[in-house]
Amino acid sequence: MSRLYVVATPIGNLEDVSARALRVLGEVSAIAAEDTRVTSRLLARHGIRKPMLSYRAPVERRGLPRVLGALDVSDPGQALVSAAWAAGHTVVPIPGPSSVTAALSIAGYGGPGFMFLGYLPRKPGEMRRLLESLRVAERPAVAFESPFRIRKSLALIGESLPDRSLTVTRELTKVHEEVLRGTASQVIEALGDRARGEFTLVISGR
Repeated sequence: MSRLYVVATPIGNLEDVSARALRVLGEVSAIAAEDTRVTSRLLARHGIRKPMLSYRAPVERRGLPRVLGALDVSDPGQALVSAAWAAGHTVVPIPGPSSVTAALSIAGYGGPGFMFLGYLPRKPGEMRRLLESLRVAERPAVAFESPFRIRKSLALIGESLPDRSLTVTRELTKVHEEVLRGTASQVIEALGDRARGEFTLVISGR
């Protein structure tokens, strides 16, 4: 059976890629990526030329047969990893930069570990139930949010956890990197009209 390498590539700054990741990307027969344009820039920077397969989250299931048929490949898709294991392939992690650990490292919030929430719920009712569960949580929580919903989500956090400290990062390791700290209402004010890019939120524990 072939081998699937799950390669963590830079979240912004192309210098953050590891030597091992570059070696693996240079050795595989094909590379599957969520955004082939972004990955192509990384490969070009390091002189790597490999066949590329587009494997985007919205059509992940439809792309599975094509990608499985092309192993070896490199991609972080959950469905692909599960399918690769089920098909008898070996799956090898190649660790690298993560906005979760990067944001946590500068938040300065204590606690026994942390909770990862993924993307925050879109429905207000689900969001309020999630925030209610965080009232008694001692561990900090990390979540992702889109630029289209960041103000609405911060407003809901401000309603449910008005005195809780937040660290909100925008475009980590990229040209317009920004870190905002304070309560939800303070972060909304500091954010102004800069609701662009990718956001990672760290909510302090109780």
